[in-house]
Amino acid sequence: MFIMDTEKLTAYLRQENMRLCDYALAQELEAGTGDRQELRDRMAQTLAVMERSVEKARKEPVHSVSGLTGGNACLYEAYRQTGKSILGDTASLAAAMALSCSELNASMQCIVACPTAGSCGIVPAVLLSCAETRGLDREQVIDGLFTASAVGILIGSRATLAGAEGGCQAECGSAAAMGAAAVVEMLGGTPDMAFHAAAMALKNVLGLTCDPVAGLVEIPCIKRNASGAVNALLSADLALAGMKSYIPFDEVVDAMYAIGRAMPFEVRETAKGGLAVTPTGQRMREEAEASKG
Repeated sequence: MFIMDTEKLTAYLRQENMRLCDYALAQELEAGTGDRQELRDRMAQTLAVMERSVEKARKEPVHSVSGLTGGNACLYEAYRQTGKSILGDTASLAAAMALSCSELNASMQCIVACPTAGSCGIVPAVLLSCAETRGLDREQVIDGLFTASAVGILIGSRATLAGAEGGCQAECGSAAAMGAAAVVEMLGGTPDMAFHAAAMALKNVLGLTCDPVAGLVEIPCIKRNASGAVNALLSADLALAGMKSYIPFDEVVDAMYAIGRAMPFEVRETAKGGLAVTPTGQRMREEAEASKG
């Protein structure tokens, strides 16, 4: 049985000298969904899809089905390659990777909805950028994905991962929390540090609305994935430096859920509020509808 109280969970992990990734894998083994190698092989297949999705749109412009967005991952990658990015190697690479994955999603190509399609770029971008710049191998990234899954299970069980229920804080916020925790463990941090990172990443976007222009997962979703990736890396960095979230992870998740329930329905994925109803947002909706013929 998955321990849902993170204070009790971290105490258990300290007692057993386990990481979050080990615990997530052990839970899958207990559920009887496969043996250890089968489970890691399945995660490796997931990782392979992520690896393709963070690369493709950086190499060639990819445009959405609606025609409203596209080409930005390629544009940003070209800028990043000049060495002029103010973000530094890891964060700029993560931003480019997140844009690529999100643009593939908008063009109806294959991605991993981790934890959702709208936030699909954050976890792979964060893990793979760190792996590339820190010289980590694929097995370490697979461990990171198990860590991320543990945090996702806790958020999804305690609150929600759906923009329609909790706004974009529940999608990009949860993805950032998952990615931040994973990076902490990948770089040698403790489960306590991982949960502090996850709490900080989620706190940074409390109240973030889900207001997709024309009801499509493009504007502002694609750029929010890039922002979410940088948020995750910053939160991981803070935790690895020894900083702690004053509000415990469970309470941050509870607060996110309460804020989501308090949000007007107009800003929970209905495209009836926020950026979706600005004059430009309305014009773009009309253009998208016209393009359907």
